[in-house]
Amino acid sequence: MNNIKGSTNVVGLIGDPVEHSLSPSMHNAAFESLNMDYIYVPFNVKDINLNSAINGASSLNIKGFNVTIPHKINVIKYLKELDPIAELIGAVNTIDFKNLKGYNTDGLGCIRAIEEVTSIKDKKVILAGAGGSSRAIAFYLAKSNVESLNILNRNETKAKNLALDVKNSKLIGNISYGNIDNIEKYLKDADILIDTTPVGMNPHNNDKPIATAQMFHEDLIVNDIVYNPNETVLLKEAIKANAKVIYGIKMLLYQGIESFKIWTGIEPPIDIMENALKENLNTN
Repeated sequence: MNNIKGSTNVVGLIGDPVEHSLSPSMHNAAFESLNMDYIYVPFNVKDINLNSAINGASSLNIKGFNVTIPHKINVIKYLKELDPIAELIGAVNTIDFKNLKGYNTDGLGCIRAIEEVTSIKDKKVILAGAGGSSRAIAFYLAKSNVESLNILNRNETKAKNLALDVKNSKLIGNISYGNIDNIEKYLKDADILIDTTPVGMNPHNNDKPIATAQMFHEDLIVNDIVYNPNETVLLKEAIKANAKVIYGIKMLLYQGIESFKIWTGIEPPIDIMENALKENLNTN
């Protein structure tokens, strides 16, 4: 752990709960490896205390926060400025206290994870789920010049509403929606499947996956943003089909890297942060 001094810069996480967050491990590992006088601390903040937490952090000269459930939307009213894509998404997961500006790095984290494997430009993408994570990813996909985006959800109205919001941003023209129960017919022509649903998340490791091996083709890239367990039921099916898989830990890693850069202006060591995450998840 870093040697804390009077000069130490503080960044952290606000949410409720925060006890199981993996962010402190990866950020503090990066600060230590770079010999930076920073420390990352999680703070449990109840809804009723959100405004006072932001004001207090400003007064205490805290440099930055990550923001998690349930504050990603409500925190916006206490900020002075929003990054344009965070404004479109309508949610913030990173605050820079230099100018009290909010950002959303979740979608960018997902894009960077995929781009380790392939360029996302001109790809046909299926996005499963229509919740907060899906919303963040959808806007970044639209901004990344994908050929098409199809949003699938069991509640089709939610999928439709998200598709309309993204279409109205004028970042993408070719966007559609459908019911996740019909995913097989959509997968035939898809290049990338991103699953943002909680299906298979610990402790429900043996849930029925949203798609099975016989629905996949070998050229498909399958990204599940769930990171606990590391190998979800969906990714197990993708591996059976010889499809390329991207683990949820990668999105967690890259959204954290983007936050780190916002606070410090420095590109952190990816391997150090990834190893810290894996160590805490007990994965290989």
